[in-house]
Amino acid sequence: MNLSEPISQTEYIAHHLTNLHWGEGFYKVHLDTLGVSFVLGAVFLFFFARIAKRATSGVPSGWQNLLEMLIEFVQKQVSDTFHGKNDLIAPLALTIFVWVFLMNAMDLLPVDLLPVVGSAVGLSHLKVVPTTDLNLTLALSISVFILIIFYNIKIKGFGLLKELFCSPFGPWFFPFNIVLRLIDECAKPISLGLRLFGNMYAGELIFILIAMLPFSAQWTLGLPWAIFHILVITLQAFVFMMLTIVYLSMAHEGH
Repeated sequence: MNLSEPISQTEYIAHHLTNLHWGEGFYKVHLDTLGVSFVLGAVFLFFFARIAKRATSGVPSGWQNLLEMLIEFVQKQVSDTFHGKNDLIAPLALTIFVWVFLMNAMDLLPVDLLPVVGSAVGLSHLKVVPTTDLNLTLALSISVFILIIFYNIKIKGFGLLKELFCSPFGPWFFPFNIVLRLIDECAKPISLGLRLFGNMYAGELIFILIAMLPFSAQWTLGLPWAIFHILVITLQAFVFMMLTIVYLSMAHEGH
């Protein structure tokens, strides 16, 4: 679809909420989600590596100062929340926070900017906010869930079986204990992924609706919403990071 041609409001909304994909059904791959998230991840790694190589031992300035403040912020959250001992947690938390924040921040770009550019080079659709794709948010949460299972087994060993069979009602009610534990564990990745997806999808939809208004109304409503949305995208990245730390801390604790 060419966005420069007149289209109905329904077609406009549907166009912006449709991913550029390859394949159909279960095997459908969202190419724009993969592409944008990969590029943002590469930018994040390159930017941080470049600052780290140029870091000095004196008083930090510029980007180094910002990076050190961010690292100290994440380390404080980990030290206050994570009760085990694992050198992976802080780097993982930093990666999650920055990467999710960058993907969320794509929502601050003008709604039609990149889709129009994509249309000019022959792309039928281009959805540029990866975290509005449920496939990506659930993939992130399932990755965290795999780590939770891994550390539950590694840290607790046979103690995990005791938790499964005996908590919370005692060994005589082990069928109920197992069912409740499975529900509790499965709810973690589902709620983690749906929370991020729901908030970002709603924000994107509001931007699309604002873009359909007259130009004067777009500035009147769009600018305040964009300023407020900066808080939303930061908060959602922080919540995803904190819940990851909490869940991994629970996996390291014995009962």
